[in-house]
Amino acid sequence: MPRSVNSVASKQRRKKILKQAKGYFGRRKNVWTIAKNAVEKGLSYAYRDRKNKKRTFRALWITRINAGARLHGLSYSELMGKLKEKKIDINRKVLADLAMNNPDAFSEIVNKVK
Repeated sequence: MPRSVNSVASKQRRKKILKQAKGYFGRRKNVWTIAKNAVEKGLSYAYRDRKNKKRTFRALWITRINAGARLHGLSYSELMGKLKEKKIDINRKVLADLAMNNPDAFSEIVNKVK
């Protein structure tokens, strides 16, 4: 009896990986074994950095809030502590946006807290 090989599925599997490797440099884009390793590594970086992106943005927001707060004579930690004390519930993303794009509204918030 002849040997049965599912070459259709194998080819599809390889084609899928090579399609994901499109845009890579050199043999990473067209040699199966090298492309497979490059794509796997890229996907693991993508997974990791979806988590890191959240950290990075939070750090950016904190930096912006701190810069805005220091213009009003407060540090970031003092501002956040007083916001919590006065029970003003506003997240860092919105605060950073106000500090950056709407300084008048940010200064009103700071004045309420002082």
